[in-house]
Parts: sequence; C-alpha cells; structure tokens
Amino acid sequence: MKYIVLLRGVNISGKNKLAMKALKDELEKHQYSNVITYLNSGNVIVESDNDKSTISDHISLIIKEKFDLDVPVYITTSSELKDLLEHHPNWWGTDDKEIYDNIIFIMPPAKFKDLYDAIGEPTKDIERIQEYHNSVFWSFDLNNYRKANWWKKTASTNIKDQITIRTANTMRKVLKICDL
Repeated sequence: MKYIVLLRGVNISGKNKLAMKALKDELEKHQYSNVITYLNSGNVIVESDNDKSTISDHISLIIKEKFDLDVPVYITTSSELKDLLEHHPNWWGTDDKEIYDNIIFIMPPAKFKDLYDAIGEPTKDIERIQEYHNSVFWSFDLNNYRKANWWKKTASTNIKDQITIRTANTMRKVLKICDL
C-alpha cells in the first residue's frame, strides 16, 4: 500500500531541521520501500504493509530517536488523497494567482469541530473553507491574507500541533508522484 506521510513543521524558518535525504535513508533501513520525498517540507511517500496508525507511530519514533525531533506525523493513502482532491469545492485550486489554496490535514484524534472551535469563522471576503472527510479546503486572498482570521490563528492557537497544511499544487504533485 502506498502512503503519504506529512510531517508538521519541519524545515520552516530554520526550525526542526530534517534533511529529507537522511530521512529517506533511515526509512529505507526500517523496511519502508519505494521511499520518495518531495520538497524539503516533510512530504514523503512510502510503501508498507502496515496500517496508518502503526506507520505514524513508527515514523514518529524513528524521527525522535534518529534526529531528536518530536514532530507530528499525518498519514493518508494515495487513494484517500485522490478522493479528497476529486471533491474540492469549485472555488478551490483554480489558476487565480490572487488566491492561495491550501488543504489543512487534521491529525486524529482531532476533528474539524476542534479546529473550527479553536480558530473560529473565516474572514468574510478574504478566506473560504470547506470540510471534507476531516480535512479542510482553505483559500485566502493573497493581497489581504494578514487580515485573514484563519491565516493568523493556524500557527498560534492550541490546535497548531494537530494540523499540517499543504498547498493545492504540492498535494497534486504528491498524488502524481504516487501514480508513477
């Protein structure tokens, strides 16, 4: 089974430095096959016979023991990501250069309600959200993002360690790599 591993908060602003080549090598030593990394922001594709929970726990342990980092790990399958991307709202993932499109992946056991309760309403006329299978399509106006409620709070509220965010283009590319 192909899994997509999303690490939260690595290699951002010089924090939680983790070389993707070193991680790839370490995962291969631990019986993960066909390991591919994409970008330097914690996007990894692996093949394994284990379930998502086991993989998440195991990769967290590997990162803690080998790299001395405690980073949240989100796991999805290539088929789940494909389903998610096929169900995006019509306003998300367009070619509009004035809009920034993301997916917020909510790490179990957290739920969309937890995220929404922590962050609140999106800012009218600046950002939009739509939940699907405990992930959130989130878009905001690039010219006004500093006024966007969700933009300000995703990194500063108590929910920040229970989510990881990726751009539309990144996730489309990761899915394309999975399909190769």
